[in-house]
Amino acid sequence: MPTGSAGEPVLYEEKLWPAPWIWLVVAGAAVASVFTFIPISIQAGIVAAVVVAAVLSTLLLLSTPHIRVTSTELQVGKAQIERKYLGDVEAFTGSAATAQRGTELHGKAYLCIRGWISPVVRITINDAEDPTPYWLTSTRRPEQLTAALTAPSQGT
Repeated sequence: MPTGSAGEPVLYEEKLWPAPWIWLVVAGAAVASVFTFIPISIQAGIVAAVVVAAVLSTLLLLSTPHIRVTSTELQVGKAQIERKYLGDVEAFTGSAATAQRGTELHGKAYLCIRGWISPVVRITINDAEDPTPYWLTSTRRPEQLTAALTAPSQGT
């Protein structure tokens, strides 16, 4: 079983990898760069396509957020919080998830959302010194993330 930063077991882990259609967009941008540089030369077009594909792929992979839940900590993207500060956890799918990302979104919420992943989980923050009311994160497995976060923690 994988372990977290303090050596405790990881209860839940997920990387929010780009969806397959995102890679089609990358391929489309590479092909478009070929046509942009063909007037210069075919070699310039091929080089541009390779560079565009490499740069976009690298940026997508480097910006892929990670969700990790241990018995004492939650990490979502670059943010970390002790589980003792977590309150209610609720999963949303379909139109309810769309509303959470839009019309029902609080302006001070911490967001780690990806447009290619529809379900979201809202995690209430119970820290008097933190102005953030909740975290909202995309997840492909909302029920599993919710279960991991509602399991008893050692940090309380």
